[in-house]
Amino acid sequence: MNSASIFSQKIESYKLTKEQISQRELNEIADFPIYKAIEFSDKGGVYDLVFTENQKTISKKDTLNTKIQAICVINDHGGFLEKWRITDLLEDTDPKETSIWFWTKYCSAKDLDGDGYADPVIVYGSKTEDDYTRRVKIITVYKNKKYAIRAVECDLDYCRSFKKDSNWNSLPQKIKTYIEQLVVKLRKEQNLILKNG
Repeated sequence: MNSASIFSQKIESYKLTKEQISQRELNEIADFPIYKAIEFSDKGGVYDLVFTENQKTISKKDTLNTKIQAICVINDHGGFLEKWRITDLLEDTDPKETSIWFWTKYCSAKDLDGDGYADPVIVYGSKTEDDYTRRVKIITVYKNKKYAIRAVECDLDYCRSFKKDSNWNSLPQKIKTYIEQLVVKLRKEQNLILKNG
């Protein structure tokens, strides 16, 4: 057996249906309605990751959220053991933030560094009353610790920021490279600046 196969365990993940969410009683762990849920497994076990949004205002045009939570649990003897949780809410800004939501097409639960454990990446953002993206957060969970990039979008240099947590450089290089590629993708696909000043 070569050493490469020892370290590269395939992480399986798939989206859960509304029926599966209900059968697993995942609504019991959430404070808000579940927007999306995925199951993933790695050498540590089988996990459920739920994305919840409070859906404060629902109209024909849009659903506006003032609070969001991502919750990762592992099934433990018929119950759930919470591994980690991410919570955020609208900030009081000018122009005013009107909604915050998960950008699930950019979220993942892959083994980014080849150690056999999933390294979830959670991406979400907020928009203003002018319908512009204001905040973008990219949170990587590595060994149950969170490593965040926090960006504020603005047309003017003085109000724009892009900051990595102080612990960012302790992440394995493969994870940092993946996130840097994700930032490039977000810039291109969401027409974002994602940089300081």
